[in-house]
Amino acid sequence: LFKEFSSTSSTTAGGTVTSRVTRNGNAVMEKDLLNHEDLAGDRGMVDDIFDETYREKEGPKPPLRYVWRNIILMSLLHLGALFALTLIPSAKIQTLAWALLCFVVSALGITAGSHRLWSHRSYKATLPLRIFLTIANSMAFQNDIYEWVRDHRVHHKFSETDADPHNAMRGFFFSHIGWLLVRKHPDVIEKGQKLDLSDIKADKVVMFQRRYYKPSVVLLCFTLPAVVPWYFWDESIIISFFIPAILRYAIGLNATWLVNSAAHMFGNRPYDQNINPRENPLVSLGALGEGFHNYHHTFPYDYSTSEFGWRFNLTTAFIDLMCLLGLASDRKRVSKEVILARKMRTGDGSHKSG
Repeated sequence: LFKEFSSTSSTTAGGTVTSRVTRNGNAVMEKDLLNHEDLAGDRGMVDDIFDETYREKEGPKPPLRYVWRNIILMSLLHLGALFALTLIPSAKIQTLAWALLCFVVSALGITAGSHRLWSHRSYKATLPLRIFLTIANSMAFQNDIYEWVRDHRVHHKFSETDADPHNAMRGFFFSHIGWLLVRKHPDVIEKGQKLDLSDIKADKVVMFQRRYYKPSVVLLCFTLPAVVPWYFWDESIIISFFIPAILRYAIGLNATWLVNSAAHMFGNRPYDQNINPRENPLVSLGALGEGFHNYHHTFPYDYSTSEFGWRFNLTTAFIDLMCLLGLASDRKRVSKEVILARKMRTGDGSHKSG
């Protein structure tokens, strides 16, 4: 069953909304108080809802501190991915299909798993589905679920401020990959420590992954993708390693990073023109539906992260299939009346042209 938040509309759609204009630095933001207490009570959390009380500290910014280990490893990864591109013409079709399957599975571990399920609690998953999504998440190798959720909730709660881990106001490169190559801003650490992550700590599957994360990554992100083509259809070990493991991993990382960078900079804002995130269909294609970002930051509790269902949104189709199979339930949706009222009140008008 779907659970719609029709009560979160403006008075024109039968609900109650109050607006407040807040100032954070030089940016003026109008934010809705969408009966968040009701929404939070339903999901058991408020930490992905923008905190309008936060103020950036006065004075100079702290100096950048480079993480050379990450700089070296990311450089080597992307050099390996470039080398892997030259191997594609020599690869067997089964190997390319396997690499694509590994990409989709690992991406779902992020999109349907650490993002929509654990970060936003936008639907519920049974134990078998949570185990599958955890395995897929380790294959994606983008930090363990606990750490991913903590950083993502901070990103929503303090979006485009010093407390945002990949603050897009610091430029495309920083929000794409640069944030992983330097030490976190002190505000990111401070605010992350204050989040309520009791729901994540209570999930034994998540905490099991956290305990054994490094060996799970070695096995699922690199060993399994490389061994299968080599063992089952006698693919060369070089191609088996560099295409399904290295190239697939690098593409998966960049697809996720584009949600932080491109989808915060390029596109229209039909739901809320006062926030930075944009609607970017190209990002959605690569990130299995995560590019409808103006919608997502306006309604973070919607399991689909979009009002358009399966359009450019393989993750929504996957969650719907899991519900059909009885492995997922309680999908949260925002009603069409609420969406329309929000477009009319804070959108940039682009919805009128489709």
